[in-house]
Amino acid sequence: MPTPPARPEPRAAVLGRLLRGSVGSGVAVAARTAGAVVLNKLLAVYGGPGGLTLLAHFQNLMALFTTLPNDGVHVGTVKYLAPLRAGSGRYRAWLGAGLGLNAVAVLLSAGLLLLWPGPLVGVFGTGWGWTLLFCLGLAMLVGHAFVVTVLLAAGRLGAYVGLTVLLSASGPAAVAAVLYAGGSVPSALLAYLLAQGGTLLPAAAVAGRAGLLPRVHGAFSRPALRGLGRFLLMALSVLLFSKVVDFSLREVLIRQFGLAATDLWQAVAKLSDNYTMVFSALMSSVYYPRLAALSARPQERARLVRTVLAVLAPVLALGLGLLWLLRGWLLPLLFEPRFAAAAYLLGPQLLADWLKFLTWILLFLLTAQARVGRYVAVQAASAVLLAGLLVLLLPRFGLLGAPLAQALRYGLLLGWCLWYFRRAIRPA
Repeated sequence: MPTPPARPEPRAAVLGRLLRGSVGSGVAVAARTAGAVVLNKLLAVYGGPGGLTLLAHFQNLMALFTTLPNDGVHVGTVKYLAPLRAGSGRYRAWLGAGLGLNAVAVLLSAGLLLLWPGPLVGVFGTGWGWTLLFCLGLAMLVGHAFVVTVLLAAGRLGAYVGLTVLLSASGPAAVAAVLYAGGSVPSALLAYLLAQGGTLLPAAAVAGRAGLLPRVHGAFSRPALRGLGRFLLMALSVLLFSKVVDFSLREVLIRQFGLAATDLWQAVAKLSDNYTMVFSALMSSVYYPRLAALSARPQERARLVRTVLAVLAPVLALGLGLLWLLRGWLLPLLFEPRFAAAAYLLGPQLLADWLKFLTWILLFLLTAQARVGRYVAVQAASAVLLAGLLVLLLPRFGLLGAPLAQALRYGLLLGWCLWYFRRAIRPA
């Protein structure tokens, strides 16, 4: 007698699972936020002139070499490991492919740093020893991120939270120790990277004890390499059509409106970056792993997406609306009194972010399904759409045209996503 298909989880169960995961992830996000605030304060107070600029450049340099592993290899690893039993043949194949691609990414990064150090690390005024230690720290940090990815794929959220808290505390502590001892800012920043990379050891110990890091034997699996390679292409599209576009937008605003006026937009954009980081971390650690695990159960996956949309749409609207009500007090508190003048930019920016977050919830389906061509096409179309809207709106509305263009961009994208995914999210 055939076994009847399993019933999808009721909405209350889905919501309960997400809330439990969100509470744990919230601790990790709070730790990251606190660590960033302390780090900025240390460099601002004790780093001397240009200390914060060197910190920003250093973090941008780190991001340059970790975007493809983190947004490509690790996202794909979650998708393919989440449904598998640790230690199985397929599990080992995907684990080995992830390790191999990360090793290639680190070696290429080290090669670029050692062959062309001037354009990349010349601003720090350091020698070969500093550069070699930077490469070592980078390799360890990528390794830590990969092990944490394995833990997330296995649903070990408690271990992820603990390791994130450790990572968030170790970097600022190392910077404080070096600066207190009279060390230079470049030395403190190198200590920051090495301290964070050093958390690879406890992360590997936790994952090893859980049986999530079995030995990988033989040659790398070509199908696994091809599968993860698709996620690398998606990460490359993010690099080209998101980060480059954001940089170009800032350049355009500076040229058209000057540094002082662009500062107002930058304050609103920085506030947006802060809560976007929180949303992105929660979705990546709670929502996406569950979505990937349900890839073979479309009815449960559809219920999950519907539940997340139904819950987050009003919650996000309430939270962003509260920020708008507090704008006259919040902007001067977070920045300086003169930034109160940026309040008129906050409304369209908050609307743009609400639309963006709902769009991301749906676009995670493309990532979970490894629809590379469609994902890259959406990223490219989004960038072209934004460029066209900026050309139309900046001359007419001035600086206000930038957040208005973002709101229109994500409004159109959300409408398209709701139409495109209508079959994937509707009830059975």
